Amino acid sequence: MNDGSHPGPAQDEQAGRRSQDADTISRNTGYALAVQMTGAVFTAGLTFFLVRALGPYEYGLLALALGVSGVLLIPSDLGISQSAARFVAEHRGDQRAVAGVLTDALKLKAVVAVLVSGCLLASAGVIADAYGAPSLTWPLRLLALALFGHSYLNFFGATFTAQGKIALHLRVVASESTLETGTAVVLVLLGAGATGAAAGRAAGYLFAAGVGGALLARHLGRRAFASRGREAKAANYRRIAGYASALLVIDGAFTLFSRIDVLLIGAILGVRAVGLFEAPLRIVALLGYVGQAASKGVAPRLARHAERAPKVEPFRRMLRYMVLIQALAIAPVVVWADPLTQLALGSSYGESAGVLRTLAPFIFLSGISPILALGVNYLGEARRRIPIAVGAVVINLVIDLVLLPRIGILAGAIASDVAYTFYTVGHLFICRRMVGIPLRPLARTFFRSLLAAGAMGGVLLLFGYSVVSTSSLLIGGALGVLTYCGVLLATGEFTSEELHALRGAVASRLAIGSRRGRS
Repeated sequence: MNDGSHPGPAQDEQAGRRSQDADTISRNTGYALAVQMTGAVFTAGLTFFLVRALGPYEYGLLALALGVSGVLLIPSDLGISQSAARFVAEHRGDQRAVAGVLTDALKLKAVVAVLVSGCLLASAGVIADAYGAPSLTWPLRLLALALFGHSYLNFFGATFTAQGKIALHLRVVASESTLETGTAVVLVLLGAGATGAAAGRAAGYLFAAGVGGALLARHLGRRAFASRGREAKAANYRRIAGYASALLVIDGAFTLFSRIDVLLIGAILGVRAVGLFEAPLRIVALLGYVGQAASKGVAPRLARHAERAPKVEPFRRMLRYMVLIQALAIAPVVVWADPLTQLALGSSYGESAGVLRTLAPFIFLSGISPILALGVNYLGEARRRIPIAVGAVVINLVIDLVLLPRIGILAGAIASDVAYTFYTVGHLFICRRMVGIPLRPLARTFFRSLLAAGAMGGVLLLFGYSVVSTSSLLIGGALGVLTYCGVLLATGEFTSEELHALRGAVASRLAIGSRRGRS
C-alpha cells in the first residue's frame, strides 16, 4: 500500500518518462545548437572573408543572386519538408510508417525541385539583364544547382528534427559548411569573384544532400522501405500535399519577407546598396541561431500523438529563456554598431552600421519567433499562420516602397522591424489560444530584460560609442554582461533556486561527459 509518502511503481514510471523526455529535449536542443553553431562559425568566417575580398559591388552581386535563389527555395519545396516532418513526428517510433511518409514525400519533392531549379538555370541571363548586371548571370546559374541541393538539405534537416535525431543533421551541416567554405575561399582567392563564391555554395549543398540521403537510409534500414499498397501511398500523398498547401503559403510569404528588402534595394538603389544592406544582415542571422536551435528541441514535442498530450511546459519555459538571451544582444548592437561593423566588415561598410543599429528589434525577436512558428506547425495548425505571414509581407513591402527612395537602405531595416514584430506577436497569440501560453509572466520577463539591457547599454557607453578599441570591446562587454545579469537578479527574474538548479544541471552534464570520456 502506498500512503503518498513514497512514490509507487506508477509514479516511478511517470517520473522516469518525465526525466527521459527532459533529457531528450535538452539533448536534442544541444545538438540543434551544435548544428547552428557549426553553421554559424563557417558562415561567419566565410562572410567576413567575402565582404572584404569581394568589396561592396561584387558582394552585392552575390547577395542579389542569393536573394533571387532564396525566393525560389520555397517553390522548390512547396511546403513538403515541414508537412512530412509533422507526420513523421506523429508516427515517431514506427519506422515503417515513417519510411512510408518519407518515400512518398521524396517522390513529390523530386519533381518540384528539378522543375524550379531548371527554370532558374534557364532564365539566369534574363534576370541579370533585368537588373542591368550581366555579371549576375553565372552566379545565378550556379546558385540554381545550389538551390536543388539546398531544397533537399532542408528536407533531411526537418526529417531528422522530427525524429529527434538531430545528431545526424549535425553531420550533414558540417559536411556542407566545410566543403562550401573551402571551395569558395580557394576560388575567390584565384580571382573568380562572386561566381567562385556561388560555385562553392553549389558544391557544398549538392554534396551535403547526398550525405543526408545516405544517413537517412541507413538510419531507417532497408526493411522499413518494404513495398506498400496503393491505398497507403495515396493516403500519404493526400495528407502531405494537403498540409503542405498551407505551409507553402506561409513559407513562401516568410521567404519573400526575408528577401524582399534585398530585391527592392537592388531594383531601386543598385547593386552596391545591396551589399551594404546584406552584409550586416549576416551578423544579425548569427544572433538568431540559439532560438532556431531551441525551436528544434521543444517544438516537435507539441505534435499530437495518440498516446501523449503536447508537452507545453518545456515550450513555455524555452520562450522565457529566449527573451532573456535575445535581450542580451540589444545593447551591443545599439551602442557599439559602428565599432562592431568596422571590426567585422571593414572600412568599406561604414554605412552598414546604421542598418545594424536599426535592426535591434528584429534581432531581439529573431530568437523568439522560430519557437512560436515551428510550434504552431507541429500542432497541425499551420493554416492559422497564413494571414499573419501574408500580412508581414504586405507591411514590409509598403514600408520599403514608401521609404527606400527617401532614406535609402535604412528603410529596409525599419520595414523588417515593423513586419517581424507583427509576425511574432501574431504567432504568440495563436500559441496562447492553442496551448494556453500565459502572457503576463512573459510580459514581466520582457520588461525586466529591457531594463537590464538599458543598464548594460549605460556600461558600454562608458567605453565609447563610435570608436572603441578591441580591448575595450572585450572588457566593456564582460562588464556589461555582468551588469545585465545583476539587474535580472535584483528584479527577481532569476531566483536563487533557479541558479542552484542551473549549477546542478551543469555539474550533472559535466559528470556525465567525464564518465563517457573515461569509458
